[in-house]
Amino acid sequence: MYSALEVPGSARQFHDQIYAGEIIRLSDWPPMAALVACTRELLEEALHPWPPQEVHRYLSHSEQTVRFAQCQHAFASSADIRLRWQAVVESLGIAPDALACDRLHLRFQPHREPRHVAPRARTTATIAFHRDTWGSNLYAQTNWWAPIYPISAGRTFALYPQLWRQPVRNSSADFDMRAILQRSHRDGRNAVDADEAIPHLLEAIDPQQGIAVDIAPGSLIAFSGAHAHVGVGNSTGLTRISFETRSLLIDDLRAGWGAPNIDGHAPWMTPGLFRRMSDARRLNEILGGGFIEPYTRPDHH
Repeated sequence: MYSALEVPGSARQFHDQIYAGEIIRLSDWPPMAALVACTRELLEEALHPWPPQEVHRYLSHSEQTVRFAQCQHAFASSADIRLRWQAVVESLGIAPDALACDRLHLRFQPHREPRHVAPRARTTATIAFHRDTWGSNLYAQTNWWAPIYPISAGRTFALYPQLWRQPVRNSSADFDMRAILQRSHRDGRNAVDADEAIPHLLEAIDPQQGIAVDIAPGSLIAFSGAHAHVGVGNSTGLTRISFETRSLLIDDLRAGWGAPNIDGHAPWMTPGLFRRMSDARRLNEILGGGFIEPYTRPDHH
């Protein structure tokens, strides 16, 4: 499933591979290992005296939701974490002034007993099957993902690379990102649950087609936001803690380059969610548009 990357490389080579549907894996990557070590230190201090992977044993679901949201905020606002993420990007030959990034996100997926139905808070939910582009309409988007603590095939997410050029029925045409952002801004991130936050699949897909991502801490993968993926239900006894973010090569977004739009029909695109890595300026200000813009599907990508 994975492609290698020649390093040192170029931003152009990297993004051309992403837009072609390749899933790039960087194994035992020293800048990523440094980010992982820094994140573990943050978590172990914030969740003391509980081991981060076992915190679900000690806290109720509502307490987990609060604690994890605090950890997510501390992580996303840490200057040290941002510098370490920039070092990862620069190690791949990508210049910080050429790239816009979404917020840096820690995902917590607590252990659940099989058949246990938990509230669908965005802080703790296992994410349903989707393509990111169903909601964002940003076809130049790259997704980055890495484990903070060891994972397994039962404590991860799965990709569906064989659906790269296969349309599937979905609810993107009725997905109103503008309304969701307004409600989230007004009432807080968890006012929008995990199922409302993304468009959904409207046909049956064989889960056996999904390929579980199983990489070691210190490694990371990069893939197009147009790839179909889904969280794997976690009944392994440990909470899964992983890092993720999204990025856009600014010139490619300007030029309309990116992955093909196979089955996305959402009415909005969301450049305002991204900030230029070098100076944190919002992408929509750089492009001279609104935080959220009407999306018109071009004839080609």
